[in-house]
Amino acid sequence: MRQRIISLMLMVFAAMTLTAQDAVYTRQYQDKAMQKKARKWLKKQQWRQGFTTAWPHESVNVTEFYEQYEKNPTQWTALFRWLSSTDLLAIPAGRHPIEGTTLVVSVEDSQNGPLEKRTSESHYHHIDFQYVVKGVERFGIIDHVTSTPKDKWRDDVIHYHYDAARARFYDSATDQFFIFFPNDWHIAKINNDSDDQDIRVIVIKVDYVE
Repeated sequence: MRQRIISLMLMVFAAMTLTAQDAVYTRQYQDKAMQKKARKWLKKQQWRQGFTTAWPHESVNVTEFYEQYEKNPTQWTALFRWLSSTDLLAIPAGRHPIEGTTLVVSVEDSQNGPLEKRTSESHYHHIDFQYVVKGVERFGIIDHVTSTPKDKWRDDVIHYHYDAARARFYDSATDQFFIFFPNDWHIAKINNDSDDQDIRVIVIKVDYVE
């Protein structure tokens, strides 16, 4: 845990040394060969396990997705198999274990809210997999350079002070899913521009593997 915290602190320090117009929203990979390998892996689609309904959103860090899948294939395989074999609109809201794993799916019938009432967060031990299967949820991803922790780590979450003008905002679609890794500091359930703020979202916390 200490090593992971130090790593995050070093990343924040490095980000703060960038010029004011630069921003950091996710983990940075310098290995071009690995990035190319990750893109090729994604296109081959063997990771799908029969789940053909949705594709990673453009904000998903493909290289980290590939790296974490390779490090933890049991959980990722089970996750996508569960998605492919479950009626996500009919399943009751609540918590549902994925058989044979420690994964638990949260099926949430919820509502978006004003940005100023939503909290930013990141996780230390887990990855947030989020798939909005009904309605439109707006997500925000905040800039590391201009954000600072607003409290201490509690359990597996920490919150941030951030500059909304530097955040990136994305609206969900039912043919896309989001993955927030520890270096993806995010905000969920933000109001979209429509009159309908009701959503159903599938949330699965996957173990993050160093």
